[in-house]
Amino acid sequence: MDGDLRKALCGRLKSTEGHIRGIARMIDKNRPYASVIQQIQAVQGSLKQAQLLLIRAQLDRCLCELEERDREQFQALRDELLSFLRL
Repeated sequence: MDGDLRKALCGRLKSTEGHIRGIARMIDKNRPYASVIQQIQAVQGSLKQAQLLLIRAQLDRCLCELEERDREQFQALRDELLSFLRL
């Protein structure tokens, strides 16, 4: 895993960790359910983005072995796969 990816993932996960602690505090303070649910959804979104970063990096790594003439086809396939994962 390259340094930029590692830094991006660690930053996102540390932020998510702090967010989860904030949700626990909300529960301790008996905040409204709707507010807690909204924050849980935000955490899920953050984790999904971390997952997409990893998937994109893996696809790029696997595809770098393709010859240059196949690169455009790879980019189209990668973008299509990522669009499915964003649902």
